[in-house]
Amino acid sequence: MAWRFISFLLCELAGGLAGWWLGHDGGMRAGLVAGGLGWLVVDSMRGARVLRWLRRGDFTAPPRVSGLWAEVADRARRIMRTRDQELAESRRRLQEFLEAIQASPNGVVLLGPQGRIEWSNQTAAQQFGFDLGRDMRQHVNNLVRDPSFTAYYNSGIWNHEVVVAGPGSSSSRPVKLSVQLHPYGEGRALLLSRDVTALEQAEVMRRDFVANVSHEIRTPLTVLTGFVETLQHLPLDEQERTRYLGLMAQQAHRMQTLVSDLLTLSRLEGSPLPGTGEWTPATTLVAQCEQEARALSAILGRSQALHFAPAPDIEIAGSPHELLSALSNLVSNAVRYTPAGGSIDVQARVVPDGRLEFSVRDSGPGIAAEHISRLTERFYRVDRSRSRETGGTGLGLAIVKHVVQRHGAELRIDSRPGAGSTFAILFPANRLRANGLRAGTSGQRATESAAGR
Repeated sequence: MAWRFISFLLCELAGGLAGWWLGHDGGMRAGLVAGGLGWLVVDSMRGARVLRWLRRGDFTAPPRVSGLWAEVADRARRIMRTRDQELAESRRRLQEFLEAIQASPNGVVLLGPQGRIEWSNQTAAQQFGFDLGRDMRQHVNNLVRDPSFTAYYNSGIWNHEVVVAGPGSSSSRPVKLSVQLHPYGEGRALLLSRDVTALEQAEVMRRDFVANVSHEIRTPLTVLTGFVETLQHLPLDEQERTRYLGLMAQQAHRMQTLVSDLLTLSRLEGSPLPGTGEWTPATTLVAQCEQEARALSAILGRSQALHFAPAPDIEIAGSPHELLSALSNLVSNAVRYTPAGGSIDVQARVVPDGRLEFSVRDSGPGIAAEHISRLTERFYRVDRSRSRETGGTGLGLAIVKHVVQRHGAELRIDSRPGAGSTFAILFPANRLRANGLRAGTSGQRATESAAGR
């Protein structure tokens, strides 16, 4: 600032001296005016160059000026550079924030004051079926057409969640979304969504499970209560008393079997996975299954043809109790659902890829394709009346599924109405051994040689 004042005085002095030299006193006054105007013109030109530079917005190449305007240009360049750095940092943080929201497993949608979509992450777009290139600025009620959401949005009371059906939801494959709105800013709203299909299905399964258990236990209890009242109040001869007591024992056994299967499922779900420290011969498992199958067939009074092929000399790693439970459930199901005069073939063999296949083929009524995927659900029955006649609890295949998963095995079901059914469990080669060797490379050859004996 001092140099600016000094430069002005120098211009005045030079103009005054030049005017005095040319025209004495009158010329000195004109020279002073000319010197001031000259300084003002030069200074204005410098200011104009700085102003043009500021207007261009290219702050990387400041104009070459001196004096006060040079300092103004330098300070402006520093301020703009600092601003650009702060803006770049803000953009970087905003991008990181948006990337974090994009990575969220929950849907996030920003709504403007009029309820129009201003931004949405990919999760919300997938959950609601938004097209991010087309649906921006659309009203959310035009895209989320569930009546419960419309009523929720219009109510303005957003202190709770609402569950809506997702796009493509159907009775066979339901899709459920939990949605909640949170107001912020000037009339804006944040819409958060999460997929609760699994939770809803779990809740439905829980309700169904409780209802099924209650129903399965209430039926025999009702029968037992009726028989007890009969024995208490009616004079019965010895033959009738014996028959009633037999029926009561049958119903009590049915409840005992149900409770036993429920405890088995609970134990399977809550216990650690079986290791490879215990080995059970396949011959032992098949022999026990055959013994139980023939006993059950005799109890049911079925004249069935039971064929058990000799099992290979192979041992299976895992829990002996669980393995026997899974295999015997497959065999007992075949016995229960195969009519008198039918045939049941049970075979354990090593397949070419080194796995052990335990298969049960029956000549029963068969199962329609739409039921096969649900057979391992708890209490799921193709024919409820027939299941109760045979004494099944509806938990056998659920137990089989859990045992198969815990042993890294595979369950295959092949059935057609009128053509019988085949249930097979394939145990992995790394859980097999023959003659004390684990099945694998050389162990696989050992199992194949054992299968050929």
